[in-house]
Amino acid sequence: QLQLVESGGGLVRTGGSLRLPCAASGFTLEHYAIGWFGQGPGEEREGGLGISSSGGSTNYADSVKGRFPTSRDNAKNTVYLQMNSLTPADTAVYYCAAVLSLDSDYAGVFAPPEYDYWGQGTQVTVSS
Repeated sequence: QLQLVESGGGLVRTGGSLRLPCAASGFTLEHYAIGWFGQGPGEEREGGLGISSSGGSTNYADSVKGRFPTSRDNAKNTVYLQMNSLTPADTAVYYCAAVLSLDSDYAGVFAPPEYDYWGQGTQVTVSS
């Protein structure tokens, strides 16, 4: 079964940090760009950042640029989202998603329909 699994979510105070791994099983992430999306309570799922299959290119929304670096370790079939300087506005379920790309420098777009596979999401709650 092809799937992505996020982990690492939880409750953290304002200013804190979390690291979210996104691990693939049943397929290799080597040729997939990965996007990260957040869905707050009562809101639509929004894209915030992406990383190319090579890891050499990234794409960040202004709201997370400089705070949420993403990286990947293709040998471990895992992508990581480092969440820093968290605020209550960052409270959401976070999803990773994969899109097959022949361009190793393509970092994806913030459009959910583009993506082929999705994780189940992990809850991040930031208290004030």
